[in-house]
Amino acid sequence: MVSKPAPPVTLVIFGATGDLTRRLLIPAIINLTRSGLVGKDLEILGVGIEEGNDEFLRTRLDEFLSHLNSGGEEETPKDEAWFSLRSRISYLSGDFTKNQIFEEIGRRIDPAGNAAFYLAVPPSFFGPIVEKLAEHGLMTESDNCFRRVAIEKPFGTDLASARALNAQILARIAESQVYRLDHFLGKETVQNLMTARFANMMIEALWNSNYIDHVQITAAEIVDVGSRGKFYDATGALRDMVPNHLFQLLAMIAMEPPNSFDAEAIRNEKSKVLKALRIYTVEEAEAHGVRGAYGAGTLNGNQLPAYRETKDISSESRTETFVALKLYADTWRWAGVPFYLRTGKALTARDTEIVITFKKVPFAQFRETDVTRRLPPNRLVIQVQPDEGMSMEISIKTPGQSVETVPVSLDFRYADKFDIGHTTGYESLIYDLFIGDQTLFQRADSIEAGWAAVQPFLDAWAQNMSVPDVYAPGSMGPASADELIRRDGREWHELGVLLHAQRT
Repeated sequence: MVSKPAPPVTLVIFGATGDLTRRLLIPAIINLTRSGLVGKDLEILGVGIEEGNDEFLRTRLDEFLSHLNSGGEEETPKDEAWFSLRSRISYLSGDFTKNQIFEEIGRRIDPAGNAAFYLAVPPSFFGPIVEKLAEHGLMTESDNCFRRVAIEKPFGTDLASARALNAQILARIAESQVYRLDHFLGKETVQNLMTARFANMMIEALWNSNYIDHVQITAAEIVDVGSRGKFYDATGALRDMVPNHLFQLLAMIAMEPPNSFDAEAIRNEKSKVLKALRIYTVEEAEAHGVRGAYGAGTLNGNQLPAYRETKDISSESRTETFVALKLYADTWRWAGVPFYLRTGKALTARDTEIVITFKKVPFAQFRETDVTRRLPPNRLVIQVQPDEGMSMEISIKTPGQSVETVPVSLDFRYADKFDIGHTTGYESLIYDLFIGDQTLFQRADSIEAGWAAVQPFLDAWAQNMSVPDVYAPGSMGPASADELIRRDGREWHELGVLLHAQRT
């Protein structure tokens, strides 16, 4: 099915001078413009605290795009698409907490036209901005125009704050107007998970506890905390990654087939999975989760100070830069199948992946051979980023007279088959915001279900006052994470293995 161009809309970006806007949002909109999915009827109104006029913001974006073209990681050419979009970008400076800025927004946008408000701002502004938008009539819809608001993560810091934020927002606008973003869901591989499952009988038929031994979901970063110490020390790896990114991947892996690809049908099934996550007691959480913080060492050839010695980090900090959890989804399909989740900074590779490990085959036919000691289980490795792709690991017989087996991989890499270009992952999310498709966005009940599952870990670590286990920069995390999975007779999948195999 060919995607239709988005309808006319004014996109109001709060936080227009920030890193998210220039690094991800504007390049994504340029890509959408280049592909014809948004047209010349898209207007962008940037709102920021810095003083300046329209040309101030346009020049700021010009400079950033020029930097990318001269050797940045992501290339966004300054071509006709950019120059067309550039002329439709305006800027408004002011205080997000004051009425004046919202009155001016009301004068700048068509009262009978479509508008989407993007909150690329710190979380403390989410609720107040939505309240101000509603107070000034900027969220009032009609049969001929829509009003929507896109909210970045983190959505809350624990279960209580997530509930409070949802209540604050939904007291003023409808759930259908709220688009809670998780940029992982914009990745091609993540979007392909449902197709890979539900369009392939050979996969879906085996997708249950009868055949799957366990699931691993990893989001590893090679970078350290860097200059984000103040933000990160108040957040930590669990809050930053687990209730949003990792749980969204878990939900797409574990959800039941929806009765259609309608947004609400899909979100209903994802919500059921998150609500089925086993809620541990504090004591159980202690036994099913570990956390760590990187120590001093060498990372990418450079000396790295320990996390607690980093700028803006307290020397007494108990914030984690790594977390590993063992969870269960108590549904018929997944009864008894553990889900191992891990995420961290300053690790050995940048690697977001899902590893489905199938149960070992019965060995009756190999009873007179030595194969049983060397026959690994089949695994499906889904590489989310970088180098999106999939790999199915199977065993085959080596040439010769004796029965000797060797594991081989059947690999697929998106870039080898499709031209996915220099996308940011936000293209699908922004386009869906404009056309009103909430499939890739989180609903209030899913947000709260995710926080409910991690709350016992937050409570356990707050109560025991323990310091996170130290791990070496460039490693796969603390030894306690290995112990967590080895207690069950299993091992973590080595980080970056599929990635390295694809590049050699």
